[in-house]
Formats: sequence, C-alpha cells, structure tokens
Amino acid sequence: MHHSHRHHGRGRGPRMFFRGPFPSRQELVERLESFQRDLEQQLADVTDVLAHLRDESQPQQQV
Repeated sequence: MHHSHRHHGRGRGPRMFFRGPFPSRQELVERLESFQRDLEQQLADVTDVLAHLRDESQPQQQV
C-alpha cells in the first residue's frame, strides 16, 4: 500500500498573500508592503528584547 502525503502550496509562494482569484498588481503590492511593515515591526520588537536581555546579562557596575 502506498500513501502519498502532499500538501500543495501550503505556506509557499505568492498564494500565502491572498485567497481566491489572483489579485491585481496594485493589490498585491499593497498586501506585500503591509506584510513588510509587519515583519519590520516584529524585527524591531525582537531587537528590543535582545538588547534588554543583553543589558541584564552584563554585570552591574556600582558607582
């Protein structure tokens, strides 16, 4: 018995940015720009957390 488990297009390619019919070029650009802004915000959040964690791992100097 042969079982084939294929998941066509899940999370890959342009399909992840829209559902249904292919969007117009302008709609796709707008969605991708929005996605880019979200990613940039997430990156900024990660950068802040890393900076905070690194600051706490530094030995505190007393004056």
